[in-house]
Amino acid sequence: MTTRLALKTMSLAIVAIACATAPVPRAEQQKTAPAAPPPKKSPYLKMSEPWPDAAVLQARRTDAERRPIFQKTEPLAFTLAADFKLINKDRKPESTARYPGLLSMTDERGREYTLHVRLSPRGHLRRMARTCEFVPLRVEFMPEEISGTVFEGQTNLKLGAHCQDDKAFDQYVLREYLTYPLFNLVTPRSFRARLAHGTYVDAKTQKTVTTRYAIFLEHENDVARRLGGRDVQLPRTEFKDFHAETLNTMMLFEYMIGNTDFSLWANHNVVFVLDPERTLFPVPFDFDLTGLAHPPYAIPDRRFPIRSVSDRLYRGPCRTVDELETSAALFRAKRSAMTSLIDGTKELESQVRGEMKDYLDGFFRSIQSPTSIKKQFVDGCKPAPTM
Repeated sequence: MTTRLALKTMSLAIVAIACATAPVPRAEQQKTAPAAPPPKKSPYLKMSEPWPDAAVLQARRTDAERRPIFQKTEPLAFTLAADFKLINKDRKPESTARYPGLLSMTDERGREYTLHVRLSPRGHLRRMARTCEFVPLRVEFMPEEISGTVFEGQTNLKLGAHCQDDKAFDQYVLREYLTYPLFNLVTPRSFRARLAHGTYVDAKTQKTVTTRYAIFLEHENDVARRLGGRDVQLPRTEFKDFHAETLNTMMLFEYMIGNTDFSLWANHNVVFVLDPERTLFPVPFDFDLTGLAHPPYAIPDRRFPIRSVSDRLYRGPCRTVDELETSAALFRAKRSAMTSLIDGTKELESQVRGEMKDYLDGFFRSIQSPTSIKKQFVDGCKPAPTM
């Protein structure tokens, strides 16, 4: 696999100029200024950059693993003041506007502090006015202010907000949050997340807008550093380009939570981590459109043969029973821990807790034996379309 990826990279590098002028994926359009954007670099150039020595890579891994915000699991309380009326009007994906904000917190010693931050709306579906009244945010920090705080070492973080100012949506945020520690139980090749409890204040009137649960998501650079590599963006990747066992585990996880909202081919909701041996690892994120979270706006892509996100669909490569069994065993070994994680989330309503456990039970029935794996994932498997 590694040799094939290296050969593919070499051939693609030869046509780097052509690749640099290829159509920009929608996710990248959000990062590009609408007026006279600078020429885009070929994504393959990053793969040819020299690697630092092993000591540097280990130091980066250690720093990433020790980020303060992910050392604890209790909800992180914060107050965020900004002009949210203005921010929530910024619905254009191509917008690059950033808005000033003040993020206030109290540390473990009871000391209050306030950070100057810059906020920008992000996302696709949840950025649409018909979906969410409160947009997801990217929070950008000032390096000179965060030393000694829970945000030390961060440049910016994604903040998954509540979407609608409705107490019921707190449960959807909690359900989505839990997908991350559930995957953390199975593999370190996963994003970390920190549950938060945010109070949003209108900067002009100083009145509280709302107080709701939220999610801080690990930066993709830190995910890559924890795995001893760097994150890369490689369009039109195929199953054969990835580390096989990691890909199998990812696809079983996506099936477990009922997620079809991802694409390796289009670099959608998956980060690619390349290590010095040129092995490519997929690491998924963004799990709101799943059967496990199941918010009211979640519907599957019409191209899929399912009617609800609660209906599971395997979108992984066709494998043998033995190949899938290796990954399935990782999930079975953590079944009890997964149940305990859901039961231990006191913020969840009892009915929601039961629904989540029932949904996971359906997955574990499908991987409980070689016979069930063969029936569910091997028999009749067809290569997934590139989309």
